[in-house]
Amino acid sequence: MMKIPKDGSDREDFMMTLDGLAREGARRLIVAALEAEVAAYVARFRDERDEYGHALVVRNGTAEPRSVTVGSGTITVEAPRVNDKRVVEGKRQKFTSEILPPYLRRSKNVSDVLPLLYLRGLSTGDFQDALRSLLGETASGLSSSAITRLVSTWSDERQAWQKRSLEGSDYVYIWVDGIHFNVRLEDERIATLVVIGAKVDGTKEVIAIEEGYRESKESWLFLLRNLRDRGMKAPVVAVGDGALGFWPALREVFPSTREQRCWVHKIVNVLDKLPKSLQSRAKAQLHEVVNAPTRKEANAAIDAFQSTYGDKYPKATKCLVDGRDELLTFFDFPAAHWKHLRTTNPIESTFATVRLRTKVTKGPGSRNAGLAMVYKLLLAAEKTWRKLSSPELVALVRAGVRFADGVRAEQNERAANIKPMITKARNKKRNDYAEKAAA
Repeated sequence: MMKIPKDGSDREDFMMTLDGLAREGARRLIVAALEAEVAAYVARFRDERDEYGHALVVRNGTAEPRSVTVGSGTITVEAPRVNDKRVVEGKRQKFTSEILPPYLRRSKNVSDVLPLLYLRGLSTGDFQDALRSLLGETASGLSSSAITRLVSTWSDERQAWQKRSLEGSDYVYIWVDGIHFNVRLEDERIATLVVIGAKVDGTKEVIAIEEGYRESKESWLFLLRNLRDRGMKAPVVAVGDGALGFWPALREVFPSTREQRCWVHKIVNVLDKLPKSLQSRAKAQLHEVVNAPTRKEANAAIDAFQSTYGDKYPKATKCLVDGRDELLTFFDFPAAHWKHLRTTNPIESTFATVRLRTKVTKGPGSRNAGLAMVYKLLLAAEKTWRKLSSPELVALVRAGVRFADGVRAEQNERAANIKPMITKARNKKRNDYAEKAAA
């Protein structure tokens, strides 16, 4: 069984992501692997010709659709066919897939194996181990050349995806982060810049996956300008770590977008500047800020934290106090969206799978393979993402409806107008009662 990472990621989201990979990615992954296997088989015999110079081994369309039951349900697969005219020792040769043999109709292990294929599938040995788990010890798996071909296909898909038009895709909220992982054959780590967005209907999807240079402003500028030029509108709110070079780039490309700092990153950064003996107490105080019902109470909690730790640990309090407005932006949006806006969890929880894979294999063998891995993981995980809570409120945010402390401004105004009327009525009732009593 695959282990859940112990790096602070959300357990429920992680398991949901793995389940989604098995449920939604099964057919697509198996077909891609079959295509790579057939291409490798045809290429192996491409020099064998008949007396007329025709190739003896060629592709021959696809077989009739067949159903294969896996751990998460039944999928329909149209396997590619091969016409093999070679004759060896008087016997006509025949291509038989080792990935999906003719007799295979059911696998009890696929719901466990598919995440493994995604997480390990770019490493030749690991891919073969995963296939043996799927098909049994007799399966030899894909050759190195077939896996290289498969990775190349993923890379081509990613490059085409990066050029798609964003006209008509209105992202109201976006989450950004820079994900770092090692490359086995290179000295420097890859900094992958990731942007995920929430559309007007509350659905979340991946917007961009781009290689960056140490999350610099220049790298983010290139990415954001590219998104703008392809038709992306300015988001209403962007959520990210305060240390990113993203923020100055955002102000230059989308100056109207509000900034919300990630509280998970902020709490970690503040606690790192305090002794361990104080961290538990300080963390509880920081959660009082995050969970405050109003901006006023959140500011009061920040002031209390500064009063408690400011004299002895000025670096910790400075880390919290600097940019406090950007930490509290979420109060100006629907309360149902606060849990989404306070952290970059949509990225962090999904990339738990990437971190798990890179920990096991010590990173992909190349930058190209690493980016292809990120692309396949994120787009597979995207199918499992749930809508934002109260998705109908996202359209109101895009329309410019004002919120204060999580409540629509006109509702606050109505309450403010009604309160004096209620007080006046109560006072009148008391006066009438007093007059009657005096009479």
